[in-house]
Amino acid sequence: MSTSYDIAVRAEATLGEGPTWDPATGRLLWLDILGSRLHTYDPSTGHRTVRVTDQHVGAAKPREGGGLVLNLRDGVALLDEDGAFRWLHHEPVPGRRANDAAVAPDGSLWAGTMRYDEAPGGGTLSRFTGDGTTEVFLDDVAVSNGTGWSPDHSLMYYIDSPTRRVDVFSFAGGRISDRRPFVGIEEGAGFPDGLTVDADGCVWVALWDGGAVRRYTPKGELDRVITLPTPRVTACAFGGSDLTDLYITTATVGLTAPHPVAGSLLVIPGAGKGLPQPAFQG
Repeated sequence: MSTSYDIAVRAEATLGEGPTWDPATGRLLWLDILGSRLHTYDPSTGHRTVRVTDQHVGAAKPREGGGLVLNLRDGVALLDEDGAFRWLHHEPVPGRRANDAAVAPDGSLWAGTMRYDEAPGGGTLSRFTGDGTTEVFLDDVAVSNGTGWSPDHSLMYYIDSPTRRVDVFSFAGGRISDRRPFVGIEEGAGFPDGLTVDADGCVWVALWDGGAVRRYTPKGELDRVITLPTPRVTACAFGGSDLTDLYITTATVGLTAPHPVAGSLLVIPGAGKGLPQPAFQG
């Protein structure tokens, strides 16, 4: 497994986030949340696109049949391939914005929110289906972040960053239960941010202010650390035609000293083997 990184896209994203492989187009989607930008990157050609969104955008995921589902400041929306836009769930809350989101094995979207001031209890984690049905599962979150599922779909991993933990739930029938700690991040190592689960059931965690990505076994044992030359590492996801390349997003926001790759999209070729990610059923 490789640990050396390449710069896939050199950028200065304020808050790079949400790398997601879209197998239908062979492109990686990623975001600059605070820059209100949706990026695409085709590793086979190097072609890139940038779309400016009307609001801060926390996540963008492929939909079955084409287009994207967006986790936006004021709710969850659908973007068609022809550019048509419509709200699936519109619920603006002053001082609150969207953050990370993930598509569950059943095709529902689990989308998080947070307050701009990161106040404890100001955020949520909710489940959205294609017909607009919405259910709030967690209503006391500070900074809702990484979410992912085990290969057998029986577990859901979840991060509320200020807790310095990755938690795990039992998952069945689109429901979560039995929340318990999976791993804790020690003081001085940063805060857990985004996560992805690989084909071996290992959990990869990006560390904000930790300058690293860690891989934990299904038993919660640390077995790999990838150190990166910028502190604000935000999220990671496997991509490429064989899902073996690990893409990593980074941020420039709040940095007081220059870091050459801060805000860029990084990639570690041959880092491991990812899981195919379902499309949103809506």
